[in-house]
Amino acid sequence: MRRKLALAALALLTAVGVGLVIRPALAATPFKVLAFYNGTWDAAHIDFDKEAKDWFPAQGAANGFTWEATTDWSRLNTGSLAQYKVIMFLDNAPPSGQRAAFQQYMQNGGAWMGFHVSAFTTDPNSWSWYYNTFLGSGAFQTNTWGPTRITYKVEDRNHPSTAGLPATFTSAVSEWYSWSNDLRQNPNIDILASVDPSSFPVGTDPNQSWYSGYYPILWTNRNYRMLYANFGHNGMNYSTNTRTSSTFDSANQNRWIVQGILWLAGQASTPPTSTPPASPSSGPIQPGTWYQVVNKNSGKCVDARAAGTANGTAIQQYTCNGTNAQQYRFQPTGDGYVRIDNRGDSAQSLDVTNKSTSDNAPIQLWAYSSGTNQQWLPVAESGGYYHFVNRASGKCLDTPAASTADSVQLVQYACNATAAQSFRLG
Repeated sequence: MRRKLALAALALLTAVGVGLVIRPALAATPFKVLAFYNGTWDAAHIDFDKEAKDWFPAQGAANGFTWEATTDWSRLNTGSLAQYKVIMFLDNAPPSGQRAAFQQYMQNGGAWMGFHVSAFTTDPNSWSWYYNTFLGSGAFQTNTWGPTRITYKVEDRNHPSTAGLPATFTSAVSEWYSWSNDLRQNPNIDILASVDPSSFPVGTDPNQSWYSGYYPILWTNRNYRMLYANFGHNGMNYSTNTRTSSTFDSANQNRWIVQGILWLAGQASTPPTSTPPASPSSGPIQPGTWYQVVNKNSGKCVDARAAGTANGTAIQQYTCNGTNAQQYRFQPTGDGYVRIDNRGDSAQSLDVTNKSTSDNAPIQLWAYSSGTNQQWLPVAESGGYYHFVNRASGKCLDTPAASTADSVQLVQYACNATAAQSFRLG
């Protein structure tokens, strides 16, 4: 069995990806965000809560706010809410006893961001102001299954939360909901992004997939300072209760979240730039620059076995020696993803063998052919480390069983925030 390591806190930058990292300016005035959640129903929602509790504090540290999460919904009261610029609902709506205080908070100029299940209901009239007026969505109608990525189509490119986003971009993996109300017919609703038609079919179960239609994903109500995001459901292996995808592995989706928080708090943000993520030893990751890639757990370098350059050469960890076999460059392929080329032959890139999407699929060198199994998303962590998420599988570059031995071939494995999946560039 894999050796389980303690969960490392993910201190992600605002959004990640070589050549397209969004770093809004630090907030002019520090502010506080309070997130409510239950964390008691559906492993995928519980895992999203866990991931959010790692990800958001790091965004706060980078962008001038503090972020706190609580399961104590009694804090949703007038006195407590007055201390916070932004309120979040991660996985539910408030119980009946706290609804009046939240409605008053929003009607008096408060700010709110909600995710996925926070809009779910089969009885919108049980709290008509929230489901019919505030969200505008009404009742849950359908969901897609299993969790998949979509392509967003940005509908309002002038909203501060969507500033600088491309016209279309790829989401993280999620289950997606549709609603009984047509939000396009509500003059108070500003749909920020919807499912681009290129996404269809959405879902892997033929009986729970979308094949056509119009599906809003991100929106705001013009009468309130609010944002709703349909995502917030991690891919899960339910039999082992392990994560198979990350809600925070889409650079542009991350950009929307942070820019949205700053807008909700009334903070101006600098328009996004194309500044790459910071590297601990040599500044930003620069396309064309060669780096050693060093594993956090073992201290060993990512290495092409026996300095091979042929298709099928195993990618392993090995004691750092400064040779071309241990040097890599990160070339953008779009949407924040990169190809990772080996210096021994720059046409050869890190590749998931046989285009597998399974855990423990070995990593090799293979001539770059634009395959999504050859594209990786660098996701920044604390201390200058990164984990690398494969575009095809959504799994992370990993040292099997957290080994510290030479010549261990690297694999892909469900992202788990352990040191076996963390690497720094030198």
